[in-house]
Amino acid sequence: METTSIKIVEVLQKAGYEAYWAGGCVRDLLMGKKPHDYDIATSALPEQIEEIIKSTHILKGKTIPIGKKFGVIMAIVGGHHFEIASFRSDSDLSDGRRPDAVFFTNAKEDAKRRDFTINGMFYDPITHAVIDYVGGEDDLKRQVIRFIGDPEQRIREDYLRIIRGVRFKFTFGFTYETRTEQAIREHAHLIRKTSTERIKDEISKMWKAVRSHHLSCDLVIQELEHAGLLKEILPEIEVMKSTPQPPQFHAEGDVYIHTLRCLKALHHQTPERVIWGVLLHDVGKPAVIHRDGDLISFHGHEKAGVEIAMGILKRLHFRKVDREHILWLIEHHMMLYNFEKMKKSTRRRWFMHPWFADLLQVMYADSVGTSPVNMDEYNRLEALYEQERDEKLLEPMKPLLSGDDVMHAFGLKPGAEVGELIRLAHDAQIEGTVQDREQALEYLRKVARVRGRLAFK
Repeated sequence: METTSIKIVEVLQKAGYEAYWAGGCVRDLLMGKKPHDYDIATSALPEQIEEIIKSTHILKGKTIPIGKKFGVIMAIVGGHHFEIASFRSDSDLSDGRRPDAVFFTNAKEDAKRRDFTINGMFYDPITHAVIDYVGGEDDLKRQVIRFIGDPEQRIREDYLRIIRGVRFKFTFGFTYETRTEQAIREHAHLIRKTSTERIKDEISKMWKAVRSHHLSCDLVIQELEHAGLLKEILPEIEVMKSTPQPPQFHAEGDVYIHTLRCLKALHHQTPERVIWGVLLHDVGKPAVIHRDGDLISFHGHEKAGVEIAMGILKRLHFRKVDREHILWLIEHHMMLYNFEKMKKSTRRRWFMHPWFADLLQVMYADSVGTSPVNMDEYNRLEALYEQERDEKLLEPMKPLLSGDDVMHAFGLKPGAEVGELIRLAHDAQIEGTVQDREQALEYLRKVARVRGRLAFK
């Protein structure tokens, strides 16, 4: 990809235009990191970019006018995708995202419209020169996040820059320049005017940074809180601060503190769905808190949590499959104390659920996040799960009986009763009570005699 991007820059320059790498790839390069992609900025206009990419033999590329009216062309060259943008300056952004109009200009003016100084540099891969009109190189060395020019103006051009600033500060371990920090905190409320889907993507990138740098997940929430964004993006988490817990069971403090401790307990390879499951596992507690003198309880907080979390996940435009996964974790996170009492077959069905390993992670975090910490129940459950997994008992077990077997043996027609008999026989098979087809049928006959009928409810 890098080699191809250099070819594109070289072709544009030979055609008489300025052309450089731009933005994040320059930042990453100067930080000694391998860029994930290579955006290109040029003095060529969109039509000229299209013509050069398509007609130059060495490139043999295709173009997609993804943002042509804003000067952005997607070039597909050598199987790679590159955003190539004409140098531009923007008019006002009435929607806080897209400019009402663009004016094609030079590299210096283009740099001034960008968000942060560390993202406002250009690099010529032919001459290996850094072109820096905004002081980005110095801020990289000083590890500072600074808006280019007037912070308020940069924010009003694109409200998403508020949370992007938080993400860059968090991801790189930098500090804010004073005016930048003030602007982010003072204008945090404007984040509500931007797309919640874009906000969710920024939070996902922060979770990703946590995992790649082996940091603890609670830091993401604390960064959002420090910037004044938590109450704007996730007010359901903010309200946890005023929700006390019974001190005899939760000496760590309120629901918010407990949730931060749970997030901190997650390891760096934790899937994002589990992180969200842990973040939201007690989101229902503020809604159902019950006080009886000094006693505090949260009966039904799992059910309430599912409803509240559904609203959050829909608001942030989570995919349906992700919503279902996260909500399942929330719904069942209190089952830790039930598994030892279950029948072996019932427990094994739970263990065989494709999301059970994730539920274990939520239960682990919930246990570690509670003070005083008591891991006895969790350790016993994990041992049971690991034992059955090591013995390969969690692999799907083909039922001994088919629907035809049951219908023929008991003179039944297709229906729910047949399915219930198959399930009973399969449970006995998992428990080890029956070993073959004949034993399974005899077991069902005994059950029928005991119940005196063949209607199983």
